[in-house]
Amino acid sequence: MAEQILVVEDEITLLETLTYNLTRQGYQVETAVNGRLALKAARKQPPDLIVLDLMLPEMDGMEVCRIIRQEMSVPILMLTARDDEIDRLIGLEMGADDYMTKPFSMRELLVRVKALLRRVRLDRSEMVKQTPRSQENMSFGNMEIDLTRRELRLDGKPIAIKPREYELLVFLARHRGQVLSRELILERVWGWDFSGGSRTVDVHVRWLREKIEPNVNQPVRIVTVRGAGYRFEG
Repeated sequence: MAEQILVVEDEITLLETLTYNLTRQGYQVETAVNGRLALKAARKQPPDLIVLDLMLPEMDGMEVCRIIRQEMSVPILMLTARDDEIDRLIGLEMGADDYMTKPFSMRELLVRVKALLRRVRLDRSEMVKQTPRSQENMSFGNMEIDLTRRELRLDGKPIAIKPREYELLVFLARHRGQVLSRELILERVWGWDFSGGSRTVDVHVRWLREKIEPNVNQPVRIVTVRGAGYRFEG
């Protein structure tokens, strides 16, 4: 079955161009021209990937991204006409997986779409291939990572955690005591072909700390090693 992509774009010419090129690559494409219709389409039939414009009528892309990320783990490729690092970081904080600035190469967009979808397939196949040993829970004091349910618990209570935060936490926990560079973390958690910068790691580490650290301002579980990266202490 063809993978389904939801394209959210209010520029009709660009929307038609994206639809044409993605369809030619064998994807099934659904479209929406504003944020409200995007949410309606995603909820009706969760797609395999969303290409989401930042500037949209009725509800902007940031808000759409935030809501979708709360409800599902579909990868999001955000498009914007502004080349501003602040916008990029805010987009990533809202839950976008990748970011492209207009005007962009259609060939590059297709490569990034393919990379994001490949990452999803690899994640799914890793879950299927997990051995009984890898399914064991990991416990660190009052914190438990349930590898079967893909859950984080503190004092026995489930803590809401986004898919990428969970993957980052598991990667850090499996390398407890080791100093891991941002570049290595990006490669192993996001994939070698992820086009975002190392600040992406910092943003997600901050999110994790807000969930698992007794004191976010003095982290003891995920420690920053100046000039080197991060070390998980448990």
